[in-house]
Amino acid sequence: MSSLILIADDAAEGVEILDAALRRDGFRTVVAADGQQAADLHASLKPDLALLSVRLPVRDGWDVLGELRRRGETPVIMVGERDEATDKLQALRIGADDYIAKPFKPAEVTASIQTILRRSGDGRAAKTLRVGLLEVQLENYLAAILTPSGKRRLDLTLTEFRILAHMARTPLRVFSRSEIMQACFPNQAVLERTIDSHVSHLRRKLDAADAAGLLTNVRGVGYRLEAEV
Repeated sequence: MSSLILIADDAAEGVEILDAALRRDGFRTVVAADGQQAADLHASLKPDLALLSVRLPVRDGWDVLGELRRRGETPVIMVGERDEATDKLQALRIGADDYIAKPFKPAEVTASIQTILRRSGDGRAAKTLRVGLLEVQLENYLAAILTPSGKRRLDLTLTEFRILAHMARTPLRVFSRSEIMQACFPNQAVLERTIDSHVSHLRRKLDAADAAGLLTNVRGVGYRLEAEV
């Protein structure tokens, strides 16, 4: 069965053109006219990829992107009104796979969709991340340390799991506190010291599972997940 694409945009004429182009290229599509409808359709239909306009009624695209990232790993392309580096950077920080600015050619969107779906395995993003001894099962919200005697499951809160999973997608990268806040707490008022507290609890649990040194502090910058310990 062909991949299902969720298109969330309230610009009827542009949606009609894009919808026709995607169907012509063999995709199945479903259309949402506002952010809440997009979130609801994502939950019920589980599309292979979502195209989210930044400017959506009821709930904007950033808010919906944050919810989709909290739910799982559905690939997302953000569509914005401005071709500016700051918008693209914000999209990528929150967890989008790409950012495309209007006006665009339907072929440009199709090419991005095809590239992302190939990368994620025909629309099914990798369900398990492995970083050294760490294993993160995204769909099951489980994390474990692989030891010679077997897996040692980590007893994490949902917030700790989100932070760990976000960092595990790009091991060795240094994440600032503000990046972690935007990715794991979009549109929420969270203090930097709150991030420090969650990371501190997470590190203690990793240390207790014989993974000391996996999560490190880069002084004055943020935190990094080491590939090996």
